[in-house]
Amino acid sequence: MIRYFATAALAALSVAAEAETVVVTADRMVDVLAGRVVERPVITIVDGRISAVSTGAATAAPEGAKRIDLPGKTILPGLIDMHVHLDGNPRYGGYTSLQFTDLFWPVQGVGNARDMLHAGFTTVRNVGSEGYSDVAYKQATEEGLMEGPRIVPAAHALSATGGHCDSTYLPPSFEAVGKAVGDGPQELRKRVREQRKYGAEVIKVCATGGVFSRNTEPGQQQLSEEELRAIADEAHQWGLKVAAHAHGAAGIKAAIRAGIDTIEHASLIDAEGVRLAKEHGTWLAMDIFNTEYTQAEGARNGVMEDNLRKDREIAQLQRDNFRTAHEAGAKMVFATDAGVMPHGTAGGQFRVMTEYGMTPMEAIQAATRNAAQALGREADVGAIAVGRYGDIIAVDGDPLANVRELEDVDVVIKGGEVVKDD
Repeated sequence: MIRYFATAALAALSVAAEAETVVVTADRMVDVLAGRVVERPVITIVDGRISAVSTGAATAAPEGAKRIDLPGKTILPGLIDMHVHLDGNPRYGGYTSLQFTDLFWPVQGVGNARDMLHAGFTTVRNVGSEGYSDVAYKQATEEGLMEGPRIVPAAHALSATGGHCDSTYLPPSFEAVGKAVGDGPQELRKRVREQRKYGAEVIKVCATGGVFSRNTEPGQQQLSEEELRAIADEAHQWGLKVAAHAHGAAGIKAAIRAGIDTIEHASLIDAEGVRLAKEHGTWLAMDIFNTEYTQAEGARNGVMEDNLRKDREIAQLQRDNFRTAHEAGAKMVFATDAGVMPHGTAGGQFRVMTEYGMTPMEAIQAATRNAAQALGREADVGAIAVGRYGDIIAVDGDPLANVRELEDVDVVIKGGEVVKDD
């Protein structure tokens, strides 16, 4: 027995000695937990996770450690986008997407995942895909077969028959139906179980109509509060969080009362909806940047006029309501709907968030600290802190003085490994 423990101890020491250690230094660090800037940070990463955070240029690196020195740069935690569609592509709007075979979308999505990572987003929540493609991206990334961020997949989005996340573009003879359509609480509970069975780590439900569907209006509630509560209860029973696509005020309030964790878009939220969000601790994920691309390029890309009309009608209202919700103290996360605009441009939303009331620090916290809390993964991501993954980005300037620095990230480190260095 003594020999056994001695052997085990020696094995443990051998593993520790072989552990990959990386030390990152820079001029400044944005501490999103404390809401301050730290001078001359020294970050030690062991086997992909942060083991120490200290300060001072004289701090000695462990023997054999790899150094990543970033003189003149400011480092931040890897960013988190809470609403992306990796297999979306804004170049193909309306019916132009029908020119491609089904597998075109996940194939081109591999490049979209890389673009998100290189834009500084080391974690994304993919809220809806076809054919479980987001689960496949997650698996391939974790196996080292493709380059991308950490992915929290939702698989297929749940919908009412004829709702925003059903298939609404084709005539009856095609018998096209969304893969997670359900009517009534029991059917929708089953859809939750199906998505979880095949790899979903968050459940997405479309509670109202939307901009880019046919025959739905954004303000129109499409699932009852009873149905939404069944989805939330079932997902929470399995340990999953729920994101509700909800533009309209009635659908937003029904989703909040039903126990949904995050409200996506929240374009037409009213004062009562903001009050309910605060009361229930519900997160708002408002994508207030992508309309610029849709209105500039949508028609050229094949987006139908009816979809452009809906986007125009809610765009400014959504931005104004973002300001109102922020001023009221609602909990907010960073979410772009990347795929509606090019994935690599997601950092452009920081500018709009500050134009509509947030300070640069608040906008950065929405994409780091807040997003990690909303995901329930604050032990892993969202801050440069001991125990979390060594996911770090670097920019030349001061993002607290000019948040547009985050539109062009210079260095991206994921799990202690440099994946982009400009």
